[in-house]
Parts: sequence; structure tokens; C-alpha cells
Amino acid sequence: MRIQNIIRSFLPHIAPVPLAEKIRSGLAAGVAIFLLALALKYLPQNTFPLLMLGSMAASALLVFAVPHSPLAQPWNLIGGHLISALAGWSCLLLIHDPLFAAGVGIGSAIVLMHLLNCLHPPGAATALILILGSTQFQKMGFEAAMIIVTVNAFITLLLALVINNLLPGRQYPIRHTPPSPAKSGSPISLEQQDLEQALVQMGGVIDISEEDLAQIYELALRNAQDRNNKKA
Repeated sequence: MRIQNIIRSFLPHIAPVPLAEKIRSGLAAGVAIFLLALALKYLPQNTFPLLMLGSMAASALLVFAVPHSPLAQPWNLIGGHLISALAGWSCLLLIHDPLFAAGVGIGSAIVLMHLLNCLHPPGAATALILILGSTQFQKMGFEAAMIIVTVNAFITLLLALVINNLLPGRQYPIRHTPPSPAKSGSPISLEQQDLEQALVQMGGVIDISEEDLAQIYELALRNAQDRNNKKA
């Protein structure tokens, strides 16, 4: 049984997402990257080129394929890239071995993003880009490097705000509304199919599986029961 569970964990998780939503996500990300490239090409270049960072492709996946994810929200997008860029630049200057600098830079970026509540996986890629491209970015200087990261991140955010809110059934950034008070009556027990149907009704990829939702529900129910038992 344990071996079967291990094998099952390697199988792909089938997200209950409509085909139309999957196609919209790909088209939205592709259009966004194209518009980002155009903007970077035609903006004033001054003494250094406005490069497109490869990490923006990963950001496009998050903000257009899983816009409901906490990791895809505006503060995570902007803060994650800028904080990681600072971590990468610091390691670029202080550590001469690029391999060691890469390890320290990525680790530092993740810790800082955690502390500032702006976890954004593509941010770690931004830190690595600065470290591995140390020769190019050092020639440009700190100000130029930070301008490049900032312009990339803010244009990506602007495109996410416009494109996502033009697509049917989407809302970005996500705005959580408090749930309505539960009506009194007989206790209701959730089943797996209820969770699956709820995810389908959300109409997009939610960064959590049905199994995780079921476990969260069971733990929350147990905690509520323990609290009520202590009050009794």
C-alpha cells in the first residue's frame, strides 16, 4: 500500500480546469511577453539597453496561468524581483566564485522574500541572472541593473492587470470576500466530489490539490471541535 502511494505521488495531478481556460492562459502569457518585448525595444535606452529578463517568462506563467495563486499577486511580483535582484547584486560584488555566489544568492533571495512576504519563484531566477551575467551587469552598474529589473517587473504587472481583467471570469489581483455566515441546520459533510466541483466552478488553476483541501478541511474541523470541547 505504501509503495502504491509513493508511485501514485509521481503521477501527474489532473487539475479540473476547462480547456478554454488553458488556452486563454497560454494566449494571455504569449501576448504579454510580446508586448513586454515591444515596450522594452521602444522605450528610451539611454546608455544601456533595456534587456528582457528570462525570469519574466516564469512570472508570465504565474500571473496568467495561476492568477489566483498568492505567489502571483502584485506585491509578490514586484517585491520578489526587486528583493532578489538586490540579493543577487550583493553576492555578485562580495563573492568572486560564481558557483558559490549562485548558491548564496538564491538562498538569500528566498529568505528575504519569505521575511518580506513576497515569495515569487521567478524572483530567484532574477537573482541568478544577475550573478551569472556578472560581467555584463557590472559594466552597466547597479543603477542600470535595478532599472532593468524594475521596468521588466512593472510592465509585466501592468500587462497582468489589463489582460487578466479583460478575460472572462478573471479578477486580478485576487480580492477575497468574507464568506457568508453558515445557516443553521443539520451538519453537512464534504465529499471529494464536492471539492472537485468547487474547483471547476472557480474556472482556473488553484495552487492546491483536492487532497490538500480535504486535509485542510479535516484539520480545521478537528480544531473547531477541540475548541468547542474546551469551552464545554
